[in-house]
Amino acid sequence: MLKKLDKIRFRGHKRDEFLDLAESPNASDTECGDEIPVKIPRTSTRDNEELRDPAGPGTIIMASGVQDFNRTESDRLNEIKGHLEIALLEKHFLQEELRKLREETNAETLRQELEKERQRRLELEQKVNEVLKARAEEVPATQQAAKPQTQANGTDKRSHTVCSRLQKWFCDKFGEYVEDFRFQPEENTVETEEPLSARRLTENMRRLKRGAKPVTNFVKNLSALSDWYSIYTSAIAFIIYMNAVWHGWAIPMFLFLAILRLSLNYLIARGWRIQWSIVPEVSEPVEPPKEDLTVSEKFQLVLDVAQKAQNLFGKMADILEKIKNLFMWVQPEITQKLYIALWAAFIASCFLPYRIIGLAMGLYAGIKFFLIDFIFKRCPRLRAKYDTPYIIWTSLPTDPQLKERSNATVSRRLQTAASRSYVGSNAPTGINKDEDTSRFHTTKRGNFHEVFNLSENERPLAVCENGWRCCLINRDRKMPTDYIRNGVLYVTENYLCFESSKSGSSKRNKVIKLTDITDIQKYKVLSVLPGSGMGIAVSTPSTQKPLVFGAMVHRDEAFETIFNQYVKITSASSNSES
Repeated sequence: MLKKLDKIRFRGHKRDEFLDLAESPNASDTECGDEIPVKIPRTSTRDNEELRDPAGPGTIIMASGVQDFNRTESDRLNEIKGHLEIALLEKHFLQEELRKLREETNAETLRQELEKERQRRLELEQKVNEVLKARAEEVPATQQAAKPQTQANGTDKRSHTVCSRLQKWFCDKFGEYVEDFRFQPEENTVETEEPLSARRLTENMRRLKRGAKPVTNFVKNLSALSDWYSIYTSAIAFIIYMNAVWHGWAIPMFLFLAILRLSLNYLIARGWRIQWSIVPEVSEPVEPPKEDLTVSEKFQLVLDVAQKAQNLFGKMADILEKIKNLFMWVQPEITQKLYIALWAAFIASCFLPYRIIGLAMGLYAGIKFFLIDFIFKRCPRLRAKYDTPYIIWTSLPTDPQLKERSNATVSRRLQTAASRSYVGSNAPTGINKDEDTSRFHTTKRGNFHEVFNLSENERPLAVCENGWRCCLINRDRKMPTDYIRNGVLYVTENYLCFESSKSGSSKRNKVIKLTDITDIQKYKVLSVLPGSGMGIAVSTPSTQKPLVFGAMVHRDEAFETIFNQYVKITSASSNSES
């Protein structure tokens, strides 16, 4: 605030040039008018002597000094007004500061709260005084009535004190446990999702791999025991297991193995170097995490993780769908076997003792795990014929397989209906099957041979009857409309045909003779993206730069088809020339 005042004060003349505030008249903010008595300062004799000129009175220097000193009354009034304005501004700024301080301290609210507390205190004091007076009046009457019953009241007081002590002791000992059983509403906490990060993604993948390593090692050891990877180890395990099952020690044996495994883990955690594994562990090289990844590396990392997640989720979905279809009677002949087995197990559990059932199940599991599976893995034909659990599991369908079966049955019905209608109709004679199919093969814009101005014998190959969606990039053209065209690519016996998706004349379509092609290779349109690309480059003598068919989802299939047909045509033409 002082800085603001200084700026206001020193906009005009300096502070020393104004009159002193002590000499200015006392006036309030509302009493500032024009009729203000002005006190003219008097000059001393010494000042007059200094103003005089040594040459004598009436000189030019003395006259100028008197004119400068004797200023007009209007100038003095202006100076006084300036002082008043400054004083008013100071008052205004001080009022603003006072208002801010009052808002910060909330003095008025504090006063109101203090008044309320005082009133409450007075009310409580009055109530306490009234209660004390009422008790003082009741005491003499109760003393007179309680004299004949002193003995009975003494026993009641003792029993009351004993009950209070017991209650206090119970609360001290079991109060915390009672509070733990008090029902409280559950707190719904929403977890914040982390943004997608390449570094975080790689770290989570490594954590998942490290966490699943003990499980994968356990499964590998079990499969090694079943495959008799180490003959001595598998033979010892088989003898111990069968002996434990025969004497009824199977459960204690498994518990002892769990305790032994925990003990070995404790020693390994303490620094002991112990390896208890049938299959030797292979140490995989650990790549240090890269801090700065390029765009292509990040994209490739996301693709790798997406592929692994896709395969993992696909396997899990297949397992769950097979279990669901097994219990939902999707394949009745398979579910019927399970149904009969469950009834047999139920009847056996009702009439046979549990020791015999456990012995039979344990012996069957040991023989199946150590002997039967070993034989079936070495002889796949026996497994396909006699391994009932394997046959049931492999024959169980998944939901996509059921969908494909239903679509296949529908298509078969449509084909049979179409064949019947075709046989019943009057077909022209003298036309073979190939000519008929080529004549009636059409595209979106009409017959195939009419769209590309080809002979009627030219028709797409069986691999590309519906064509491959792609875009034609003609780098010889400069206009954007001619540079890139979206459409469908077909391959016939002698031509490579591109049909543009834009409506118009057939000039936008492209027909390339296979014998005119000088070079064909896979092409990558954007070098930034990882992989080998999604395009095919075709070079011809009529074009300076190769034509590129890009954005093809089935690029590899299309390239193999075009290349094989190109080799076939070129070899046939060379043989005919020779």
